[in-house]
Amino acid sequence: MHKPIVFLPGLICDARLWRDVIDGLADTVAPMVADLRLDDTIAAMASRTLAAAPQRFALAGLSMGGYVALEIMRQAPERVTHLALLDTSARADTEERRETRRKGIDMIEQGKFIGVSRGLLGQLVAPHHLGTPLADEVQAMSERVGGEVYVRQQKAIMGRVDSLPHLAAIDVPTMVGVGALDKMTPPELAQEMAAHIPGAELVTFPDAAHLPTMENPGPVVQAMRHWLAR
Repeated sequence: MHKPIVFLPGLICDARLWRDVIDGLADTVAPMVADLRLDDTIAAMASRTLAAAPQRFALAGLSMGGYVALEIMRQAPERVTHLALLDTSARADTEERRETRRKGIDMIEQGKFIGVSRGLLGQLVAPHHLGTPLADEVQAMSERVGGEVYVRQQKAIMGRVDSLPHLAAIDVPTMVGVGALDKMTPPELAQEMAAHIPGAELVTFPDAAHLPTMENPGPVVQAMRHWLAR
């Protein structure tokens, strides 16, 4: 019997983020990709996802999706059977990070949105993936999502709570994964989360930065099979 699983995209990402992983788990899971484009708070994103989700489900979030996953664990922990947190952090934004996000919002308001700029793309994917069809797909994904959603999502991210104090209460099989080359949410943040979640398994994905589900989905699929079998 296929296991219900809810996938949560990251900032300015859509279902393409999870496509290769879903394909790789097709014999195992009944997937739902949540729509995180409509709300400007993490709490509202979590509530909307819960309203659309099966009664009981495994939950996987990447980057911003990880923030939403942790909020779901606060709102309805009894509905989640397994938790996967990929390339994300349990910490709230620093003031420096908030200022960077505000500058991005200002650029949108000045009409300068062109999807993921080359500078940001260099943080999302590993250096050797720049200038490849994969990089083009990441750029196209961001342009599909668009500037208005980018602003909403950045405001939601800036307003998120510090989840570190809540990690010890998580009592479902948990995988914390991170791309070995991730600069945006580096491996030490994954190590921190895994250390605070009872029984969490830490997995590092080679040949990938912030988007291992697109950059190197094979190891992600393998890790998720093991996680779902726990």
